[in-house]
Amino acid sequence: MDYDDVVLGRRSIRGYLDKPVPKDLIKEVIRMAMRAPSSLNTQPWHFHVVSGEPLDRIRAGNTERNLAGVPHSREFRMSGALEGVHRERQVEVAIQLFEAMEIARDDKEKRQDWVLRGFRQFDAPVSIVVTYDRALHGGDVAPYDCGAVTNALVNAAWSRGLGCVINSQGIMQSPVVREHANIPEDEVIMICVAMGYPDDSFPANAVVSRRKSLDDAATFIGFDD
Repeated sequence: MDYDDVVLGRRSIRGYLDKPVPKDLIKEVIRMAMRAPSSLNTQPWHFHVVSGEPLDRIRAGNTERNLAGVPHSREFRMSGALEGVHRERQVEVAIQLFEAMEIARDDKEKRQDWVLRGFRQFDAPVSIVVTYDRALHGGDVAPYDCGAVTNALVNAAWSRGLGCVINSQGIMQSPVVREHANIPEDEVIMICVAMGYPDDSFPANAVVSRRKSLDDAATFIGFDD
């Protein structure tokens, strides 16, 4: 696929076909992603690719602990409740998704089911848990590099017919993820990516989030108009 087609066509996929993803294809996607830029070439990232029964155990443990009210244990800093324009954008895409899925504002059962899908990593056949070396923990550069490689990962997957959604709900209960994905203690869990073949009949998969304009995002200094 042309690069522009990948970037402009990619969208978050939250419904997947019940179809296994070949291990060799995942390896190919990760190899491409690892061409992402890295500060001082540190390449702090690791990829823990989970499927089958281990992933089912993560889904179950994550869901059970969250429903039981166990506080989240994400290993990266949270920004707190969003406000202002950031909250507006969050609400806007939530409305798009709920409208696509025909989830009414007062339908508590459907809203709860949607939340649980996130805890289950959207029932994707594959979850890739992205971690970085704990020796670099405390600085912002390693998480920045993990963001770059994760962006490259979802784009490389899309170019090969796979869909992804980046989500932190799937790693809210990090002890569960760490146990069943065999993540060593010298790595910090950063994020996870649900991956699989998109189910084109799943309504939320058609949702494309609106992006801020170039004028809102960029300023140009020193250029002749």
